[in-house]
Amino acid sequence: MKKFFASAAIAATLMTGTAHAETIGVAMSLFDDNWLTGLRTSMEDYGKTLDGVKIVTEDGQGDIAKQQSQVDNFIASGVDAIIIMLVDADSGAAISKTAAAAGVPLIFVNNAPSNVDSLPDKQAFVGSNEEQAGTLETQTICKMLGGKGKAVIMQGQLGTTGQRGRTKATHDVLATPECKGIEIVEEQTANWMRTPALDLMSNWLSAGLEFDAVIANNDEMALGAIQSLKAAGRSMDSVAIGGVDATADALQALEAGDLDVTVFQNAVGQGKGAVDAALKIVKGEPIEKKNYIPFELVTKENLAQYKK
Repeated sequence: MKKFFASAAIAATLMTGTAHAETIGVAMSLFDDNWLTGLRTSMEDYGKTLDGVKIVTEDGQGDIAKQQSQVDNFIASGVDAIIIMLVDADSGAAISKTAAAAGVPLIFVNNAPSNVDSLPDKQAFVGSNEEQAGTLETQTICKMLGGKGKAVIMQGQLGTTGQRGRTKATHDVLATPECKGIEIVEEQTANWMRTPALDLMSNWLSAGLEFDAVIANNDEMALGAIQSLKAAGRSMDSVAIGGVDATADALQALEAGDLDVTVFQNAVGQGKGAVDAALKIVKGEPIEKKNYIPFELVTKENLAQYKK
């Protein structure tokens, strides 16, 4: 194990240009999620292509305290940098303070911390503009409905920037003149997951809720909604369904005509960007505090390019 006093020697080595193996600790909010698995493996795979770079990952299991402990352990073990996909955006400020006090470079990936606008030195964010995703998805659903009807919103885990940004954008789009004829009749979280979304949709259907569209914060929840609707015998032609991420399962559902729209979130781009940002900070190179990877609208018309 490297000791804290080794940091000076590391800095001197980097300044003289001598090769040095870099260890990056990656604290994930959750391993058990399709898109986050893609994000994690993109960092691990990219790390294998870089000489002298070691990626070590930990599963926060959706537990804020557990993730904080993992960050503490990374610092104690002497990693050169930390990349974190936060369990909760509001926990980011405390973790930011901890890393800053230890002098360890910290990259927030995907889920921006609450202090993203005031990050200290040696810290940055790599991700996507969540409101862009919600805007692209909801505008497409609005056009499908002709600006009129009823919609339900399935939110991701409360407190994450994805849930906040995408949901805010959905409300903003539905408040525009073109879409204000669409009424939000129900809005609840299904925590980004397929089974909770299936259960939530089943509850709505059992209660006799009527709606013309399902606007889900991500694909997994959209797919859960589809499963429930099909089990209830509802025709997919009678409801517009949208998600975000453009996962492999979502693209299959889009091709089958069950899902109507998704938004591509570039897991590889975010993962590679986070690793590059961490290494730049370690080497003392300049970096932007906020680094955005654009979202991209995916419909049946351009599905082929994303299936590749």
